[in-house]
Amino acid sequence: MNAAVIARSPSNWQSQLIINRGSNAGLKKSMSVMGAGGMIGRISEVDTTSAKVELLSDNSQTADRFAIRVTNKNNQTVDGIVAKFDQTKNQIVMSKITSKTEVKPGDPVTTSGLGGITPSGLYVGKVNKVVESDYGLTRTIYIDPAVDYNNIPVVSVAIPES
Repeated sequence: MNAAVIARSPSNWQSQLIINRGSNAGLKKSMSVMGAGGMIGRISEVDTTSAKVELLSDNSQTADRFAIRVTNKNNQTVDGIVAKFDQTKNQIVMSKITSKTEVKPGDPVTTSGLGGITPSGLYVGKVNKVVESDYGLTRTIYIDPAVDYNNIPVVSVAIPES
């Protein structure tokens, strides 16, 4: 279901937006929301004619984290969560990765479906770079998002099959 973005506060620009569809249109909390190129977030609050969307780029302490997955060219996967959004680099950050599975720039990133809130397979972006920690125990993966979070005029809400 398509919806227009009707409000976005400058103080919460990277955190949330309001769309012009709500419970009257069948929307419910936790439904996934897509932008022009991929997933942007999920519904966090629903009113009768509008809904608040929590963005993947939300860095607030109260934000629900999104479970994501990197799939390499050998179809091996690395699961993790969105740790933060680097506003200077415009990148999603997946940190404290202990898996030794090979991950390279260009590998696709999707939702993993782990946690049961967001369905699996929704495109999030692609790997930009992988950085090893100083002691080589963990890695941080920087992801170029599929969507420009500064320009989201219209969204699509993924309605689950009943």
